[in-house]
Amino acid sequence: MIRPLSILIVFLGCLFLLPGTVQALSGSDLMNLSLEELMEVEVTSVGRKLQKVSEAPAAVYVIHQEDIRRSGVTSIPEALRLAPGLSVARIDGSSWAVASRGFNGRFLNKLQVLIDGRSVYSPPFSNVHWDMQDTLLDDIERIEVVRGPGGTLWGANAVNGVINIITKRARDTQGTLVKVGFGTEEEGFAALRYGGKLSERADYRTFVKYFNRGSLHKRDYGILGPGEAHDDWNAFRGGFRLDGAVGNRDDFTLQGEIYSGTDGQMDQLWPLDPDVSYNQRVVSDTPYAGGFVLAHWQRQLADGGDLALQAYYDRSYRDEQALGKIEWDVFDVDFQHRFFLGQRQELLWGLGYRLIRDEVEDGDLVTFNDNSANDQLFSFFVQDEISLVPDKLRLLLGSKFEHNDYTGVEIQPNARLVWTPSKQHTLWGAVSRAVRTPSRMEHSGDVLYTVLQPNLFFPSPLPIKVVIAGSKDFDSEKSLSYELGYRFMPGAGFSLDTALFYTRYRDHRSAETLPPVFAPTPINHLIFTLEEENKLEGEAWGFEMAVDWRVRPWWRLQGNYSLLKLNLSPASNSNDYISSWLYEESSPQQQCSLRSSFDLGRHWDLDLWLRYVDEVRVYFTDVDDYLTFDMRLAWRPAAGLELALIGQNLLEDEHPEFQVEFGRAGTNVPRGFYGQIKWEF
Repeated sequence: MIRPLSILIVFLGCLFLLPGTVQALSGSDLMNLSLEELMEVEVTSVGRKLQKVSEAPAAVYVIHQEDIRRSGVTSIPEALRLAPGLSVARIDGSSWAVASRGFNGRFLNKLQVLIDGRSVYSPPFSNVHWDMQDTLLDDIERIEVVRGPGGTLWGANAVNGVINIITKRARDTQGTLVKVGFGTEEEGFAALRYGGKLSERADYRTFVKYFNRGSLHKRDYGILGPGEAHDDWNAFRGGFRLDGAVGNRDDFTLQGEIYSGTDGQMDQLWPLDPDVSYNQRVVSDTPYAGGFVLAHWQRQLADGGDLALQAYYDRSYRDEQALGKIEWDVFDVDFQHRFFLGQRQELLWGLGYRLIRDEVEDGDLVTFNDNSANDQLFSFFVQDEISLVPDKLRLLLGSKFEHNDYTGVEIQPNARLVWTPSKQHTLWGAVSRAVRTPSRMEHSGDVLYTVLQPNLFFPSPLPIKVVIAGSKDFDSEKSLSYELGYRFMPGAGFSLDTALFYTRYRDHRSAETLPPVFAPTPINHLIFTLEEENKLEGEAWGFEMAVDWRVRPWWRLQGNYSLLKLNLSPASNSNDYISSWLYEESSPQQQCSLRSSFDLGRHWDLDLWLRYVDEVRVYFTDVDDYLTFDMRLAWRPAAGLELALIGQNLLEDEHPEFQVEFGRAGTNVPRGFYGQIKWEF
C-alpha cells in the first residue's frame, strides 16, 4: 500500500534541506529564461499564428526543451505528463493512452495530435499509435498542449484538445550530437545527429537513432491473471531537415523521416474451439514501418500578414495479430492567408484537402467489410480577430467547414474573448462547438469483444460470441464547450495559470444490443451483437491549474493540478446502460504533479518529480490510484558533455515491481534506473 503522507514528508524535507546545502555552491541560473520571458514565448497552436502565451485565449501549456531534458523522459508520451489536464497512461511497454478532459483509451479519438503541423492519426481507427510517433527528443523545441476544443482551426477530432510537437529549425542544431545510454528497462539506446550549412541562408541536419527496451516485469491480464509481459520494444529511425530563405520575405522547410520497429505483444484472444480454452494468451511480434516527407513555404507580406502553404505525404504499415495488417497513405495540402482589415481587424482564412488510402487484412479480433478505402476531406476555415479596445480587449469569431465521406458537411464555430488589463493579468473566455467524425472502423468494421463460455455462473446452453459492429448510420459526436481562464504573473519569479470548463456532449457513441442469432460454425454458438449508434449524452466539467515559481535563481518549483467530472447517460431510446459507466471512469478524476529543479553549481543539476494519479476503471477492472517519484542527477564536466543518472518510480509498496496504471486490464509503471551520456560539439 502506498503511503503518500510519508513520501510527501520526505520529499518536502528534501526541498527545504537541499537549498541550505546548494546555496554556497550555486552561481548560475537554473534556466536560460526567466518566468516573465517564458510567458512571452510565442505559440502557434491556439490561433495558427505566432502569439504570446500570456495573451492566448485558450488553456495552453508549453513543454519546453529544457523541461524535457531535465525530466529524464525517453518518449513523447512520457513528456506529455509534464502538462496539466492530460491523462497519460502506459498500456504496455510500447503503447500509451493519452487524453485531455476524459474518454481515455487506446483508441482515443477526441484529441488532435500534430508534429510540425502534420496530423499523426491512424485513419482506420482514428487513434494515435504512439510507438510510431517518435523523433530525436533533443530536436524538439517545444510541445504546445491546448486543452479544450480546437475544431475551428484544426478540424474534426480536436474535440477536447490539440497537441502540436514542434521541432527546432536546422540553424539551431548545428554541429554534432552523440547520445548513448542503458539501464534496467532502457536496455540500450543511441543517437547521432549532425547539422551544417548549405549556404549563408540554408541550414540542414540529419539524424539516426536506435533503442531497445526490455519487457516490463509483469502484467495483469484480468480474467487470465498476472503473467510475464512479453512487451519488449525496439525501433530505428532516421531523418533530415532543411531550412532556407529566398530573399527577405520567403522561408521554406523540407523535412522527412523513415522508421521501423517491433513491439512485443501479449494479446487475449477468444477462439471458438472446444479443444482449447476460450481465453488464450498469445505472444506475437508487431512489426511496423513508415516514413513521411513534408514541405512548408511561408511568405511575409508588406502589411504584416503572411501566406503559408504546406504539403506532406505519409505512408505507414503495421501488422498486429489482434487488429490485422494495415497499410495507409495520407496526402495532405493546406493553405492559409493572414491579413489586416484596417487598424483593428486581423483576418485569417484557409483551405485544406486530404486524401487517405488504406489496405487492410483482418486480424484475430478485427474484421472489415471493405479491404480497401479511399477517403477525402475538404475543409475551409475563417477567423476574424477584432480589437475592441486596443491592447486591452480582443474578440475572436470563426468557424471551420469540412466535408468528409462519412457524415457530409460539418460546421465547428467558436467565439473567444480575451482581456489583458495589464501585463500581470489575463482573463479569457470561450464558447466552442466541436465534432468527432466516425472512423472507418466504426463505419464498416467488427470487433470480437469476448466469448462467454457456459459455466455455473453463466448458464447458457451455448457459447456466446459478443461482437461490436460498425454501422453506416453512425453519425458524428457533437460537443458544446464553455471555458473561462485566468493568468496571473505578479513578477518575474511567479506565474499562475488556471482554467474552468463545462462541456455538453450529445450523439455520443453507444453500443446498442441487437437480438442474438444462431451460428453453426466453427461450432454451435450464439452471436450477440452490439451495434455502434449515437445514443449517449452527458456533460463534463473541471478545473486545471499550473504554477511556476522561481524560488531562488538556482531553484525552481513547477506544480499542476486537474479535476475532472464526467457524467454520461443513455438516451430514452437506448438500451446501452454500460458504455456510459465505462466512459465515466476511464480517466482519473484528480491528478497532481510537483517538480523541483536545482542548479547545484559546479555543473551539477538535481531534479525531483512527484506525481499522483487517481483511480480509474479499465473495462470492468478497477485500477487503484498511485504515486510515483522520479529523480535525475546530471553533471557537465566539460562544455557540451553531460552525464546523467535517472531513477524512475522509486517508491516502494506491496508490489514494487508491479504498479498498475492503465491498459487492457492494467499494466506497469516501470521502475528502475538508466544512465545517459550526451556530447554536443
